[in-house]
Amino acid sequence: MHIGLIGGIGSAATDFYYRRLISLAAEKRRDLDLTIAHADAPTLLANLTADNGAAQCEIYLRLTERLKAAGAEKVAVTSIAGHFCIDAFAEISPLPILDLTTSLAVWLRDKGMTRVGILGTETVMRSGMYGKLAPVDVLAPAGDDLKQVHEAYVALVQSDVPSRDLKDVFVRTGRALVERGAEAVLLGGTDLNAVFTAKETAFPVIDCAGIHAEDIARFI
Repeated sequence: MHIGLIGGIGSAATDFYYRRLISLAAEKRRDLDLTIAHADAPTLLANLTADNGAAQCEIYLRLTERLKAAGAEKVAVTSIAGHFCIDAFAEISPLPILDLTTSLAVWLRDKGMTRVGILGTETVMRSGMYGKLAPVDVLAPAGDDLKQVHEAYVALVQSDVPSRDLKDVFVRTGRALVERGAEAVLLGGTDLNAVFTAKETAFPVIDCAGIHAEDIARFI
C-alpha cells in the first residue's frame, strides 16, 4: 500500500517517521511505498494557538489531494499537535486517515493502563490528547509547569535541538507527573523523541509517535 505522510511539522518529527517506517519495512522485508508532502510548522502552531481548525484542515486537504494524485491510498499526519483538528479533517479528507489518537487509545486499552501523564503543547496537555483516550485518566502538568512545558516544546520544534535547559523542563515535569500517580508519561509531541530515548528515561514514557508508526506499518 502507498502511504502518504503530511510532514514538515516539524522537520525532526518528519525525520522520525521516515526513519522508523524505513526500519519497520526492512523488518517486514517489504518495499516502502511512501510520499511525503510538506506542511509549515509555524503556520500549524499559529492555527493551533488560534484554534483555527478550519484553516489547518484546508492545508491538510490541499496536501492530501496532492498525495492522492501521487498514488497514496492512506494519509497520516506526522504531528501530534497537528491532530487538534483531525476529526474535522476526516470529514473532508479524500483519503482514509491513519489517526494517531485512535492508535494510541487502542494501545493503552490493550496494555490495561488507567492513568498516564502527558507532555506536549498546551492544547494537547489540557485536552488530554484531545479527549480521545477515555476511559484512561490523563494527567496534565500542574500550575506553571504546563506553560513552561508548552513554551519549551515550541522552542524545541523551532530549533530541532534538545538543549540541556529544554530537556530539564521536560524531565522535571515528567517526574512530577509520575509522583502524582501516572503509570507512565505520554510523549505527546513527536519532537520529544529527540529528548527521550529508551536508555535515558528517568521515568516510564510512552512513545506515541512510535506506536503510530507501527500502526502505519501494518499497511506496508
